[in-house]
Amino acid sequence: MKMENFPAIDLLQVRKSYRDKIALEDISLTLSNRQCLALVGHNGAGKTTLIKIILGLLRPSHGTIKVIHQDPTSRNFNQLRCSIGFLPEQVLFQKTLTGRETLAFYARLKGLPTNNLDEYFDRIDLRAAADRRVGTYSKGMRQRLGIAQALLGQPKLLVLDEPTTGLDPVARQNIYRIIDEEKKNGAAVLISSHVLTEMDDRIDRVAILSEGRMVAHGSIPFLRHHIGMRSYLKINADPGTCGNIAAMFEAELPVEHPSTEEIVLRCLPEQKQEILRRVMAMETTITDIELIDPSLEHIFNAYSSAPSSGGNHV
Repeated sequence: MKMENFPAIDLLQVRKSYRDKIALEDISLTLSNRQCLALVGHNGAGKTTLIKIILGLLRPSHGTIKVIHQDPTSRNFNQLRCSIGFLPEQVLFQKTLTGRETLAFYARLKGLPTNNLDEYFDRIDLRAAADRRVGTYSKGMRQRLGIAQALLGQPKLLVLDEPTTGLDPVARQNIYRIIDEEKKNGAAVLISSHVLTEMDDRIDRVAILSEGRMVAHGSIPFLRHHIGMRSYLKINADPGTCGNIAAMFEAELPVEHPSTEEIVLRCLPEQKQEILRRVMAMETTITDIELIDPSLEHIFNAYSSAPSSGGNHV
């Protein structure tokens, strides 16, 4: 399936308040098709409220919101709900129904045929249990069934709240493979998750919420650069070589000596290639080089503890 480019989510200065409490303040972001955005923040940061607004379950107090070109609070939006796949944080199904009956129920809600459900069970590796009652499923199996119902009908927008909860490492890899497939097919994907370590190489952009405000929005490389986070270049060599490397760079970079046979250079992203070139040009024996970039978790912690950046993005 091939789709033309479109903004799946377009928010401008969205605000949500409850009497004297502000849940969201001045939220602006866009998510285009074929992109995956991670929505991250501490508990109470406003993630669930924002997701409910995107799905049309809550009305914003102020601001403009478009989801697949339409206002999710309008009556016409009901026709577009079949184009949205949603996985809630807590997956609850009728225990007396089988997995197949459950998926058929959601397919009928979307006006879809029910004679091709096996392909969804195959994608989530649940075909063998399709005709078992959901009450016999483990937590991970119920989570995979929840993923399957979100995939029904080739949605243009996938909203996944904690999609890998309760899954083993193999199943987690499979979920992210499915997400990549949906992106290639033209879908936009919004993931809300606390498991930041598994998303580093799997998302295109990240939006960080803190106390109802968006403190950062952009690609991981941009956010690393914007806040001045340094990469770590760990070099293992003999003591003499480590001393020579330290002498070469100590006037330019922070240099650490964990041991006599290891040196760590802390550099900005744009400095990495030049530093590697200079190190490799030295006529010395280096036993190991490891480059460690700041992870999404490091970025999240830095922005969450820093003053508001005003929603910097790229």
